[in-house]
Amino acid sequence: MSAPFAEQVARAIVQGFDRHYSNFWSLSALAKEHFEAADWKAMRESVQERIFSYDRRVNEAVTVITRDFPEAKSEAHWPAIKSAYVGLLLDHQQPECAETFFNSVVCRMLSRQYYTNQYLFWRAAVSTEHIESERPCYRVYYPAQLGQQGTVHAIIADQQLRSEWEDLHRDLSEVQRRLKDLVPRKGELRPNFQVHVLSSLFFRGKAAYLIGRVRNGPEETAFAVAVLKNEKNQLYIDAFLTGHDELAHLFSLARAYFMVEMEVPSAYVAFLKSIFPLKPAAELYTALGLQKQGKTLFYRDFQNHLRHSSDLLVTAEGVPGMVMVVFTLPSFPYVFKVIRDKFEPPKDSDRDQVMAQYLRVKLHDRVGRMADTLEYSHVAFPLARVSPELVAELEKKAPSMLAREGDALVIRHLYIERRMTPLDLWLKGASEEKLRHGVREYGNAIRELAGANLFPGDMLLKNFGMTRSGRVVFYDYDEIALVTDCQFRRMPTPSDDDSGNEPSFFVDRHDIFPEELPRFLFASDRARALFLEEHGDLATPEFWRTKQAQLREGVEDDVFPYPAERRFRLRRAPVSE
Repeated sequence: MSAPFAEQVARAIVQGFDRHYSNFWSLSALAKEHFEAADWKAMRESVQERIFSYDRRVNEAVTVITRDFPEAKSEAHWPAIKSAYVGLLLDHQQPECAETFFNSVVCRMLSRQYYTNQYLFWRAAVSTEHIESERPCYRVYYPAQLGQQGTVHAIIADQQLRSEWEDLHRDLSEVQRRLKDLVPRKGELRPNFQVHVLSSLFFRGKAAYLIGRVRNGPEETAFAVAVLKNEKNQLYIDAFLTGHDELAHLFSLARAYFMVEMEVPSAYVAFLKSIFPLKPAAELYTALGLQKQGKTLFYRDFQNHLRHSSDLLVTAEGVPGMVMVVFTLPSFPYVFKVIRDKFEPPKDSDRDQVMAQYLRVKLHDRVGRMADTLEYSHVAFPLARVSPELVAELEKKAPSMLAREGDALVIRHLYIERRMTPLDLWLKGASEEKLRHGVREYGNAIRELAGANLFPGDMLLKNFGMTRSGRVVFYDYDEIALVTDCQFRRMPTPSDDDSGNEPSFFVDRHDIFPEELPRFLFASDRARALFLEEHGDLATPEFWRTKQAQLREGVEDDVFPYPAERRFRLRRAPVSE
């Protein structure tokens, strides 16, 4: 094989990636315009288009290569193509993402499903350290020179938001007051005392977030500033968040991905790693909308974990579902979900419908109440690390999804999520305080999902999980529906003509009887009483019908990732967490 051929194919793949990232960058940059215009519909459309664009560009690249280089269908050429590709990435600004794009192209070009490093980038070949961009990824401010007031003014001015402010002086004074709490006293200031702020704003939903950190000697404190729009389309600063815990809520993957204009994504991830040193880079790339890169890094992390552990993959704790087989590696904080071949009654959907539901969630605003999922095809697990009981369960319930390749068990399609404690297990034997917290969070999750036009469908406690931070998150999507598509009815009362104990009446597949929910969901009288005390309105058709009317008028609740007490002015209260 001639070297020019390998270089030509490699260059075609790089060009395909560059088209992808140019589109990704453009869609992310549009978020600023959508925010300034308060065009939330266009913002949602850009988010959805960005999610779909990766596979479209990969398919385009495969079409070009198949048409122009038919010899590339042979596996024998790909080691040389990969070597040529590495050479093209040495001065690239997104080499890690370009390697992932190469992997995607290879997996579509070749008929085999499992590869060695001879064909794929199992490990990064090009370093992402010290990649320079035309504009530095963060700006540096020196309060000792500018003064605190001058620093705050410069930080906000540098964001170049073109909308009118409601009262900029008032908001900057509030930020200055909050920032003062992060600034050491004069005698404790170190020579390197600085404020760093990422150059691009982070957009999500109806908010823009400025992300920064205060550095003094070896100590760093992260902060975020939340900017919103009022009913007159004027800007105002709503909250100033500080520290790891508050920013962790902001970056939770139970929310939609951020829209961020980034020339060098690895530089943004490195900045965020200084804030979240224990958060995997895979989750940070995913939070920034580069979920394919997140998938690549997650798989590498998982393979590394397998090499440094010895426990077995086993069935996950909790009541088995009727749609999924769920398993986990106890030492690894994730679960793996495989769709069953057949669903037992009363489930009447199929595999394609379940996959469509998971895609619906991916495209929707998850409002901090639905787990994000990573979707994989043809994943090989070392058979020696899969418990015999789990193998038997998979062979019984999802045989079409399995294949054996030597000493590997290959699963043709699965979803991966962060592991949570099923809410029904978390509440078992709970103290009064813990029980109230769990029931309150459960109702809050339903309420906030409803505000985003989502009805969970199967609302059993086993389908909700408690996170490490004490939040309830929904993770069973096969019956999820739009609130506006449901029919919320009041339970009919028995008539004299009813001879049995139960009234007889027609029930449509879209009918929901909220009054039945407390009895149906809670076996414990105490939990049921707490639910009615905390969220009694959720058990009335009036709540849901009112919500439907609001949604049909285009009014969705604003759910922001910070509590009400962190807001500057409570009179503008969004639905808080």
